[in-house]
Amino acid sequence: MDPSDPAVPGLLSAGRLEVTGRIVNASNATLVCEIECDGARARCVYKPVRGERPLWDFPDGTLADREYASYLIAEAAAGGSGPLIPPTVLREGPFGPGMVQLWIDTDDADLVDVCAPGEVPDGWLTVLRARDSLGDPALLVHADHPELQRMAVLDVLLNNADRKAGHVLSGTDGRVYGVDHGICLHEEDKLRTVLWGWVGQRLPSEPLATVRALRHELDNGLCARLGAHLTRAELRALSHRVDGLLERPRFPEPSGYGPAIPWPAF
Repeated sequence: MDPSDPAVPGLLSAGRLEVTGRIVNASNATLVCEIECDGARARCVYKPVRGERPLWDFPDGTLADREYASYLIAEAAAGGSGPLIPPTVLREGPFGPGMVQLWIDTDDADLVDVCAPGEVPDGWLTVLRARDSLGDPALLVHADHPELQRMAVLDVLLNNADRKAGHVLSGTDGRVYGVDHGICLHEEDKLRTVLWGWVGQRLPSEPLATVRALRHELDNGLCARLGAHLTRAELRALSHRVDGLLERPRFPEPSGYGPAIPWPAF
């Protein structure tokens, strides 16, 4: 089902969920479901709150709220480009309340990869130099793609602590999507991402426009909606990140507070 289909929000909110599988390598309970309502049908991901694994630095039982808050922020920042996060709702499901998100069908295109020096695809950017399991030189690289630039800026705004390569999807509709935003929006700086290829560069006009759009929405009611899912300290930190990018419109460098790249990176 096309994420831009106007029937998607109602389907996700009111449709009957039937669990058909589970993503077994996910850290928290991540269930694949078929959802149906009034003849509309789609596949979705359901993450019940009761399946969330406790974390030392995030309050228990808050990951679904953070996923939903991240979607609201991505939607507010999207402008006419469409949100980078698939349509997402909070609702009751077979195993209690949780996050439900539209499934994105993907093609075979990789947007983040590991390759040997000298084998970097044309137009790709190097993030990290390391060695593989055999001790040979290896590079972590990603495409120099405008949608990835938007995603890198969104990760700064969300304070995303877990932007792995596997959380960057190339949709069959030609768009790029980000998933798994449960450990976002902490009040402390926790940005960990594989999308560091533009460090220090000035923000292009479109990513900068997303920051301005979010500032406008925060000043016109979005804060009140987010307040049901985030603490006041987390909302203040979000506002400071927005203003920081507007004051210095450049891709930031790693803060030096903890690792800059999630592990595993894929």
